[in-house]
Amino acid sequence: MKATLERLKGFFGASDEVIQRDDLVFLTVDKENLVSALTYLKNEAGFKHLVMMSVADWLEEGKFQFTYHVNSHELKKDIALRVFINRDNEDMYTIHTLWPTAMVYERENREMFGINFPGCPRVEENFVLEGWEEMPPNRRDFDTKEYSDKTFFPRDGRTTNDPREYMKEKLYSEEEK
Repeated sequence: MKATLERLKGFFGASDEVIQRDDLVFLTVDKENLVSALTYLKNEAGFKHLVMMSVADWLEEGKFQFTYHVNSHELKKDIALRVFINRDNEDMYTIHTLWPTAMVYERENREMFGINFPGCPRVEENFVLEGWEEMPPNRRDFDTKEYSDKTFFPRDGRTTNDPREYMKEKLYSEEEK
């Protein structure tokens, strides 16, 4: 594993190593080096299984963070590569040619965050949010309350409670209040 990490640092510019556990290491790579680093991990280092691909919205920093988590069954080790892209430039390289299942993650992230994956098959098709025309809902600047107020009508019988007072009333006896 040590040689693999050194190669990722030397050849692919990986940095910011975080050893989460003995069997899980996080590294950061530039967007331009991602596909090459993942290809190396899969084809030469034995990390053949794409465990997951996730996105986090760092709104205040104006960035998206991608995490590509891969596993080697033989080594019983995991490596997660992080990549940061600007929120303004919402294109990311597709990795569906390495792992066909990545297409599912890419389609989901296109719909939920508005990030495009040029070259990914069916990326333009609806995934879950059929007919959705609003801002992608997993972006942190999506206002859920505003969307709810605009979309759904108020229903009779609904009340709003202060959670602290409501829990006191429902859970505690008169002596404990």
